Order: sequence, then C-alpha cells, then structure tokens
Amino acid sequence: MRIRIAASLILAVFWFGVPACPSFAADANPERVHRITLKEYEATLKFWAHKHVETLKVDRVGESAEGLGIHLLKVTDPSVDDELKQVVLVTSLHGGPERSGTTTIMHFMEWLLGHSEQARVTCRKQIILVMPINHPEAFFRTDRFLNSSKIDPYTGGGPDHWNLKKLEYKSKDKAPEVKAVLDVVDRWQPDVHADMHGTGLQEYPLEKLGDRTRYQGQIMFEVTGSAYSNYALRPWDWRITEAIINAGVESGFPSDRFEADGQRSFHGPVMNPIADRTWRGQSNFYTAQYGYAKYHTMVSAFEVGWEQSGLARLRGLLEIGNHRWQQERYEGYPVDRVKAFIGHYVTSYGATPAARRRSRVKLWQKQGQFTQAVLYPQTDGRDTYFVATSPTAATALHKDLDQFLAAVSSRDDVDHNAFQKFVRSGPEVLLAVDKARITDKPTEAIKHGIGLRLRLPYQNPTFNAVRLNGHILKRNPLDGWQSWRANGFTQVQINIPPKRAATQDLFMISCEYTPGEVRRIGWTPPQEVLDKLQE
Repeated sequence: MRIRIAASLILAVFWFGVPACPSFAADANPERVHRITLKEYEATLKFWAHKHVETLKVDRVGESAEGLGIHLLKVTDPSVDDELKQVVLVTSLHGGPERSGTTTIMHFMEWLLGHSEQARVTCRKQIILVMPINHPEAFFRTDRFLNSSKIDPYTGGGPDHWNLKKLEYKSKDKAPEVKAVLDVVDRWQPDVHADMHGTGLQEYPLEKLGDRTRYQGQIMFEVTGSAYSNYALRPWDWRITEAIINAGVESGFPSDRFEADGQRSFHGPVMNPIADRTWRGQSNFYTAQYGYAKYHTMVSAFEVGWEQSGLARLRGLLEIGNHRWQQERYEGYPVDRVKAFIGHYVTSYGATPAARRRSRVKLWQKQGQFTQAVLYPQTDGRDTYFVATSPTAATALHKDLDQFLAAVSSRDDVDHNAFQKFVRSGPEVLLAVDKARITDKPTEAIKHGIGLRLRLPYQNPTFNAVRLNGHILKRNPLDGWQSWRANGFTQVQINIPPKRAATQDLFMISCEYTPGEVRRIGWTPPQEVLDKLQE
C-alpha cells in the first residue's frame, strides 16, 4: 500500500486535531478561507501582466484535458542581460487540493512584483519562472490529487509512467499537467526547482467536503526541503535546507528536519530486518526530479501551513542565489559540481551563469561515461585528478602505475617527460580508479568547456606547479587555474575552455605545492612505558 504522507504528512491526523480548540467547539460556522475562482485567477494574471508589463510575462503553456489553462509567469529585470542570470522554477504540483502551496505562490508573486530591495536585486540576478496552478482541474473543481486519467501530477503516476533510462515521460497524452511542467524544464533547464505543498482538502471524503472551503485555523506540520514519502526531493546540500529553515524561523515559523529530528538513520534494502529502527522515508522518482535527472537542477519541496511562512522560506531560498555560497567563486546556487571522487570534482565552465548552465547540463548528461582516478595513497605536497571522458581514454587508467604510464606514453597530448617525472617522484603505489557507469553510449566532444576542482587541506600553500597532461598551466580564470580559500580548504579550479576541451578526452591534473605548515602524524607511548620495555 502506498503511504500518502509525501505531501500531506498524515494530514488527517493533524487537521482533524484542530477542532479540539475550544473556539471551534463553540462555533458551528468558523471563518472560511476565500476560495479563488477561475475567473479571479485569470483576471489577476491579466492585471499583473498589464501593471508590470516590463518585468512580467504571462504565457499559457498548456491546458488540462478539460481545457483549463496552465500558465507560466516569467519575472525578471529586462535591463540586465539574461546571460548574467540564474534560473529558478517555482511550482505547486499538488496545488489542487493542497491549496496553501498555490496561495503561497500568489503571495510570492505579489512580493516579487513589489518594490522591496531584495525583490529588485533578485530580479536583476535571476529569472524566476512561476507556475502557480499546475493542476487547474483539481484546484478549481475536484479537490482531488488525480486528473481525469487517474494520474497525480506530483508523482507523474508512478514508475510505470516513466522511462528513466531515456528520461522520458510515457504518459504526456494522459497528463497534460505533467507535460506542461516538463516542457518548461526542458526549455529553461533551471538551476533550482522549488515545489510548494501544503494544507488542503484531499484527506476529506467527498461526502464531507461540504462547500469545499477551508476554515481559518486549519493547519499542518510544516517541513522544509524534502518529502516524507520521497526524501530524494531535497537539496543535495543540507546547509541549503538549513538556510531556508532559518529564514522561516526568523519570521516565527519552525520546520521539521525529517530524519535529524526523528534521530533515525536512512533505510535501504539490506536494512529491512531492522526497518522499525530506520527512517521511514524512501527514495522515489517524482515529476520534480526530472530537472535533477536531466539537468542537475537542485530540487526542494516545501510543506506550507501558513503563506507567511512559505513566503519567508521562498525568499530565503532566492537570497542564496544572490550571494556567493560558502565562499565559492561566483554568486549563485551551488549547482556546478557534476561528478565527484575523493574530494575532487568535475565542474561546469564559464564566465556567466548562462554559460555555466550550458556547460553543466552537457557535462551532467555525459558524466556517467567519465572514468576518474587519483594517485594513491594521497600525499602531502602532491595532488592529482585524472578524468577520462571516452572509453578509449579510460583504458589508460590502469591501477598499476607501470601499465598506466605505458598506456599514456602513446598519446600526443601529453608532455611525457614532465608527467612521468611527476608520477615517479612520489611515494604513491597505485592509481585509485572510479570506473564509468555507462559504457554503451557514443562519445561526444565536450563543446562547452569543462572544469576540474582540487581541494588542498591547507590554508596557505605555496604553488610550485599546476599541470594538465604534464603541460604547465598559468593562473587564468578561463584558460588555466585559479585558487581561493573556502570551507577550510584551498580550492584549486582548473578551467579548460571549449576549444581545448573539444579536442581532448583525457584530462590529467597534477598539482605540486608546499604546505604552509608542517603537520606530523603518529603516536609514541609514554616514556615510562618505553623505559619499562627496555628493562
């Protein structure tokens, strides 16, 4: 049986607890929440589009099977080149019965179109795409999750409706609500996708819906950054989630932190014998994850009890995009790392957000074909990162160092004397290799550049040489290397421009440095013990 706590968190339990308040027990007709009509909604979109003609564009990007429109609102400052902006998508995939997700977005639109300094800065630095009502039939008529074809747009209908190997949705003709969202994601390839959920009417049996209006005081337990039935609907960086939560806390609204608050470890198939002691959340594939799977979009789900809380947290999310995250090189969301191995990363390339987005998307779609390696064991004063982007190049990355050096000796893009000297001068005994997961796809040239990232565990190292395939590199933010301090590391970024990246399939980085301090390891027993052993 499928657990229906993904978006509602067992709302029947929380919601039906509300009438216990004395005021409701004494009042047979509590104050009702205004129910937005289709005419009001469409008139509001026209009003906003007319009033904010320079910053807002409203498009009808789809319609339900019954002909109700699905709209996309694009908000940004047109005086700034779109190449300089990040892209954020905000949806309400359960915004039929879960009405506070949608109403939060309407409040968010009013803020975004307002005159606050944060809103103005955000519109200069970001393109904000908003789909307030993704499931109009549910929002205006049925108050049920399923559309007329019995598909929930939030999940896409379950795994049978997805071809994950090809990243295709198989039921677009039956779920135009899903198709509209996927078309927007494909067109814009957003950096971030925030999906808003909340209090609603889905838990009420049809015979108890009455006039289908919520009463004032109906609440839910708010959560940020994930869903109980699908914990993959979360940012990959828990610090992002925490920053969003803190934005809500500063406005007076706390959030649940899932397994952290429950003090539970994650579950997995081998954990079934102790399932009663692990976190009940499972990893599934829902509509919002399409952007992550295809474009490395950062996903976040929100459960909203009060619109003021949802707005505060959405503003907290967008504020992250206006600054340098964790002292990174550029302002913006942390979405640039597309492959990782022992603290080394393949990253996007480019001087602008749009250029990095193009690079990120292509690298992300290819990264399963990349083989990675480092010299091992790792050693002070030396760091390496080798990435093969084709099966042919991957054959050179042998675990045995002699075989490895012999394999690369035939390549004409390597300075063999310099590279062999570096490898032979160290104490490493092997190559630690992370093999490609995908080997049956044709190899394509890397057309939008590639970045490679090392992280040195010293604050003030002296760089002696940074090389690519044995060739010395210069300090250069677009063709060479650069370094800066962040998160306790000295970050070393190697930037390989499109022209060079397109002609190579093996990128071997070597970094020689002198640590800024001497760190000793090991332990010696107390002198008394040593003396006793000498007796």
